[in-house]
Amino acid sequence: MYIVIGGGGMVGGELAHELIENKHDVVLIDGNKSVCDKVYAETGAIVINGSASQIEVLKEAGAEKADVVVAATANDADNLACAILAKSYNVPQIIVRMRNPAYENAYKVAGVQKIVRVTDLMVNQMMVEIENPKLRRIATIGNGKASIFIVTIPENAKNADKNIKDITDNRRFPDTCTFVGIYNPKSEEFAIPRGNEIINEGDEIFLISTEEDITKAVDFLTG
Repeated sequence: MYIVIGGGGMVGGELAHELIENKHDVVLIDGNKSVCDKVYAETGAIVINGSASQIEVLKEAGAEKADVVVAATANDADNLACAILAKSYNVPQIIVRMRNPAYENAYKVAGVQKIVRVTDLMVNQMMVEIENPKLRRIATIGNGKASIFIVTIPENAKNADKNIKDITDNRRFPDTCTFVGIYNPKSEEFAIPRGNEIINEGDEIFLISTEEDITKAVDFLTG
């Protein structure tokens, strides 16, 4: 895909790096020349020293052929302007980084499909680390409504040696939590669970869950 990113800070710069690693074409825009130089040196991305809130800069970046425009500056007003201009170029997917929730409705009116609430994600991540040190979050999906987690089954867990169906049929296991993978570090085998797979001590279990129910699921699996 051809992706234009407005803002080369921690969010935009890291996103550019990951996208290029996955073989996407990336153009990054930032008003700070030293940031542009840093991103170019680290990723090899095409960089433009300018403001993503200016139409001529987005035109130079090739917004008219972009599959995605990401507005990831530290300023919501600039991100909103970038989103509006991207919409004028009929960009199929527009994603913004939102700092101030007061801008949420304005972003929606501008036609933004995905709003990433960075503060919410950071707070949720810290809450997981504090309350569930046995748990790792590896991705957030559904605009922050759910996440993919990994939990390791400890020794002597009462649900070790049980199959997935028996676990999910238990009324104490939350309905909003779904098994999506089982990795056995000893055999180095990864399985997509269909219901009959047995979980064992030491297995790494991949789960999709809401924030509200992941603690219940982890307590049930590791107790």
